[in-house]
Amino acid sequence: MKRFLPSLITAAAIVATLGTAAVAATPASITIPMKALNGSGEKGTAVLTQRADGVQVVVHLTGAPAYAQPTHIHIGTCGNINKAPEYALANTVNGTSVSTVKGIKLADLMKMHYAINVHKSANNLGMYVSCGNIKA
Repeated sequence: MKRFLPSLITAAAIVATLGTAAVAATPASITIPMKALNGSGEKGTAVLTQRADGVQVVVHLTGAPAYAQPTHIHIGTCGNINKAPEYALANTVNGTSVSTVKGIKLADLMKMHYAINVHKSANNLGMYVSCGNIKA
């Protein structure tokens, strides 16, 4: 038994390290760049933070108008986005939006292709003015 003890300790250390690595693989928060589209000049960041009840999404854009702009998480990427929103976010007003998407995990958003998309206005949902791909 004494002969196997060092191997057993080494194996336990490896398992503990792998378990820690899996937990550390999903950060508690990520910042994604939001790029201007269609000549809007609306660019900035979106910070996604895991909370107990879901994912908080905070969008900050420069060059944005004072009026409300619908903002969503869509399946896909900025270059190939599903037009139907997956998760609604609070409208971006004066370049800022703060939302919590309840019941989801940041790790799940990072497993697939999702993008945060800001629309020009409620009357012009077909024109996107800013977009950022959700990825670590």
